[in-house]
Amino acid sequence: MAMQKNQHVIVESKVGIIGAGISGIAAAKQLSHYNPVVFEASDSIGGVWKHCSYSSTKLQTPRCDFEFSNFPWPQRDSSSFPSHLEVLEYLHNYATHFDVLKLVQLNSKVVQIRYVGDQTNKSELGTLLTGRPVWEIAVENTQLKALQWYAFEFVVVCIGKYGDVPRMPEYSPNKGPEVFKGKVLHTMDYSKLDKEEAQELFRGKRVAVVGYKKSAIDLAMECAEANAGCEGKPCTMVIRTLRWTVPSYWIWGLPFFLFYSTRSSQFLHERPNQTLFRALLCLLSSPMRKAISKFIESYLSWKLPLEKYGLKPDHPFVEDYASCQMAILPENFFSEADKGNIKFKRASKWGFWSGGLEFEDNTRLEADVVVLATGYDGKKKLQSLLPDPFRSLIVDSSGIMPLYRGTIHPLIPNMAFVGYVESVSNLQTAELRCKWLARLADEQFKLPSVKKMIEQTSEEIEVMKRTTRFYKRHCISTFSINHSDEICQEMGWSHWRKTNWFSEAFSPYTSQDYQ
Repeated sequence: MAMQKNQHVIVESKVGIIGAGISGIAAAKQLSHYNPVVFEASDSIGGVWKHCSYSSTKLQTPRCDFEFSNFPWPQRDSSSFPSHLEVLEYLHNYATHFDVLKLVQLNSKVVQIRYVGDQTNKSELGTLLTGRPVWEIAVENTQLKALQWYAFEFVVVCIGKYGDVPRMPEYSPNKGPEVFKGKVLHTMDYSKLDKEEAQELFRGKRVAVVGYKKSAIDLAMECAEANAGCEGKPCTMVIRTLRWTVPSYWIWGLPFFLFYSTRSSQFLHERPNQTLFRALLCLLSSPMRKAISKFIESYLSWKLPLEKYGLKPDHPFVEDYASCQMAILPENFFSEADKGNIKFKRASKWGFWSGGLEFEDNTRLEADVVVLATGYDGKKKLQSLLPDPFRSLIVDSSGIMPLYRGTIHPLIPNMAFVGYVESVSNLQTAELRCKWLARLADEQFKLPSVKKMIEQTSEEIEVMKRTTRFYKRHCISTFSINHSDEICQEMGWSHWRKTNWFSEAFSPYTSQDYQ
């Protein structure tokens, strides 16, 4: 169906989905009975796994925790941590198997969104599909340079927190990259290079990598490999905030999931809307939580040369886990450091000079190439897309997106956001939320009032604030099972596992445990 408006032909449909990464494909599959239109700005599905990965990028969670509930990985005996190419293949096979690719329009960039509904918040009434368009979306075909307008009753935004908009440091006057005579690039630019181009960028060069999260660590390893041999130059990691890193998912011979990913382990942690009795138990469990964090820290301090290189964080391990910032180290990372191929420099403030980087203690680091592994600004990306007044509502006063069930913004009608609230298994969390979203669209249950949704999201944010100083990452890892339970309860589902208490309490928990 099409209609003429403002000299544009507007194509109408019930559901529109923006983005064809993990979350977008999961949403398309669950909402496929509405024949949604999926807009993907690039020439391929895959999201960050396609466009923000390096040749060495691997999955950070075990393969069994990154799996759709009805589509197992084909090779169980291969690596526990698949490469980004294997993840892309898995996602493509999933989309092919469930015939989702036909719904995706590639090279289709959303350039404008307009709200055309009335001022009544229909989401408060629990109705996502109103029978008339609520949002109009302008989509540019990046190959043909043609603009097409679409109208939707309901829109699911799945463009994610990473990619597209790099988070750039702020510099003092005359201390920016314009004074540097070498090359400066962000990891977003680096990820566009093929393996040969990346090696050529680093080979024989003095490289500085700013950052100490997973992307920075992978970059340092690729730099060390490119500079192997007597002619090679060391790579220096410039670190502002230290993070806990782990060599594997085993701690003192015990599987890592026992500490944080079972019902019994998460029972020790605060969760939203807990009873007074449970709040008291949680308070009494504080020494146990601290002991578990110390137990893990003791292993990492023994296993890794953190003291030797000044890389032991001052904050507890649990704070990095609770903010989804724990990183798996590449093999031989510290071996390369022992060889002198990777060096470390702590600095809270830095800037450029003509020959490299200059630090607050007036020391200088000579460099030919500086790579900024400073992350992405997903909120700014969303704000640039949404119209007023919704642009100003995206984040609350604490800088967090208040999303009910990690999906619905109480003040933005007929729109959902998937892939913005993190957990230790983002794929499974995204799939479960998309199942919830599909049943909400089918009117199998109703949303609570706007007031109650705001109260729920506010409580979750307060729990995160009390758990970790890095709460702005918006991660639910310490109460993810309770989060899934509440979603399933709202859908009218029950937990199918009927085993003894010990099995249920101490088994790793995933979205496959629900039906």
